[in-house]
Amino acid sequence: MSINILICGIGGQGTVLAAKLLDQAALLGGLTVHSAETIGMAQRGGSVVSHVRIGEDCWSPLIPFGQADMIIAFEMTEAARNIRYLKKNGTMIVNSHIATGAENSGGLDILEFLEKNCASLHIVDSKKICAELGTPKVANTVLLGAALSHGIEGINMQSAIEAVRTTVKPALAEINIKALEKGFGGKS
Repeated sequence: MSINILICGIGGQGTVLAAKLLDQAALLGGLTVHSAETIGMAQRGGSVVSHVRIGEDCWSPLIPFGQADMIIAFEMTEAARNIRYLKKNGTMIVNSHIATGAENSGGLDILEFLEKNCASLHIVDSKKICAELGTPKVANTVLLGAALSHGIEGINMQSAIEAVRTTVKPALAEINIKALEKGFGGKS
């Protein structure tokens, strides 16, 4: 068994923390995990991509193009930018947010592009869920919960909750657990 998950977004959205939570949840389940981040000008809103590879058959932390079982995209433009990693039958979990000024790419609607090129596309309105929770700072765990609701072999909600408890500062753990659960419950 091997599972390849790419998490992408822009600096400050919590992609690195989401990858750490996924790593920890897999480790708690007794799975082997390899991960790496590629960060480009993250402090200035640049692209951040985290590669998470789970399983004994993974020899490198980087996912080759066309091999991601799932992409968790914190922003639609980053989803489109990283789609080359997704398997033909892969799952795309994407936040409904589109960065300002990036609504169109060469006249091509991003959502239309994703719908045309993803076999299994799931849009998550994390902004709405975060408003219900009273903070925009948990969009990453909302999206992680949504990804779990679509199935990540070897990782269940209990291991994800335990990963939050062991990885996130204690003062922020409960709100992140609520976000994880809301994301899971808001299955698209």
